[in-house]
Amino acid sequence: MRTIHLILQKLIPHHLLSRSTSAVANCNWPWMKNLLIKLFIRYFKVDMSEAVDADPTAYACFNDFFTRSLRPGVRSICADPDAVISPADGTISQIGSVDEGRILQAKSHLYSLHTLLGESDARSARFRDGKFVTIYLSPRDYHRIHAPQTGTLVDSVYLPGSLFSVNPHTVNNLPDLFLRNERLVTVFESSFGCLAVVMVGAMIVAGIHSVWRGECYPPGRVTNDTISAPIHLAKGAELGRFQLGSTVILLFSPNSLRWLDHLAAGDSLQMGQKIGSLTD
Repeated sequence: MRTIHLILQKLIPHHLLSRSTSAVANCNWPWMKNLLIKLFIRYFKVDMSEAVDADPTAYACFNDFFTRSLRPGVRSICADPDAVISPADGTISQIGSVDEGRILQAKSHLYSLHTLLGESDARSARFRDGKFVTIYLSPRDYHRIHAPQTGTLVDSVYLPGSLFSVNPHTVNNLPDLFLRNERLVTVFESSFGCLAVVMVGAMIVAGIHSVWRGECYPPGRVTNDTISAPIHLAKGAELGRFQLGSTVILLFSPNSLRWLDHLAAGDSLQMGQKIGSLTD
């Protein structure tokens, strides 16, 4: 059954499905969007009490509901200036160190840091032998992504690709999954070194959005953001969002932080929660 699931994913026209999903998710017909939102809340047990607007019918379309903001105070940003926080609600897929330019995807599956970052020597050199954590966002999770530490954006590139599912089954069984899928790579400089936030698209994801672009990236072509003025994000500031869910990979330059000892694959996280500490 698992093999059949992977074969079907390879046969499905990913981008056609995504475009169709996008059209439905952006539809503002009241009967359709209200039905979709209510069914989604019931099936995935979404906690609407955390949302700024808890009324499912108040959203103009499904995408507005899916990328809903949270009420002030629902998530607490760790105040420790040396704390690295989770950029999103989700579950740790893997956490650890980059090993000579290789990152652990799942047991027996490693993938290339250089390819993940768009085959850029300059980008990959910053994080070779650094630290990484991969966070999976399930459909019920809050889907806005926030800065894990304070930094200034120095590089941002959208890389087109496939849209395989990033659920645990596919992650465990499809090699180089995160290299196959579309992704937005963002690199920040800070007082402690460099960090990267890689937002990986997935099946039926209708777009990846960054706060500095103000719209989703056009599918199918490499898009480098022109950074004409410094974009400075404080720890906890919104960075971007998924229109339907996926995965975030954090990268830190060598010797810049320590992960909390107790964290492991399978642990649940909330945005703002401390996951590591900067080193001296």
